[in-house]
Amino acid sequence: MHTSRMIMHSTQEATEPKERRRAAILELVRAQRIKSQGDLARLLHNLGHEVNQATLSRDLRDMGVVKGAGGYQLPTGDAALPLASAAAAAPAAGGSAALYGAVQAWLASSVRAVNQVVLRTPAGAASTLAVALDAAGWKDVLGTIAGDDTILIITPDARAATRVHKALLELKRGAAGGARA
Repeated sequence: MHTSRMIMHSTQEATEPKERRRAAILELVRAQRIKSQGDLARLLHNLGHEVNQATLSRDLRDMGVVKGAGGYQLPTGDAALPLASAAAAAPAAGGSAALYGAVQAWLASSVRAVNQVVLRTPAGAASTLAVALDAAGWKDVLGTIAGDDTILIITPDARAATRVHKALLELKRGAAGGARA
């Protein structure tokens, strides 16, 4: 029993620095133009966050941060997303902060069709949202297929599709009480 408490404590300690680092990344990208991962890593270092290139790449991908012509950018619509809202709402809504942010930024519409859910995003954003959805590990999601601006979510049955559809809409509305799909 003592061992499991130690493991849980270690997992919690590992997660907290990751969330603090990701919060710092969001704030840095919001506040200034960052042209390279090297620049971002140096800025994070100045704030006390040591991160290697692989971890930084994973963070950026999971958070939906993309590199545009002017440097790293938050997903469209995310500039006004309060970081505290993402952190507070995501666990209660059955997703990660990454899924919450991706839904807030990229989900344009959701339609349920029998045991499937069809999501629409702006052009080029479907894969970012699909990766966040897959990473959330929702039990009702058997798989996703992402195109350029459309995601097909396959669920085991119509009830599961309804739960997934409703949970995504709750995340989009910023509801903190949504059920994990």
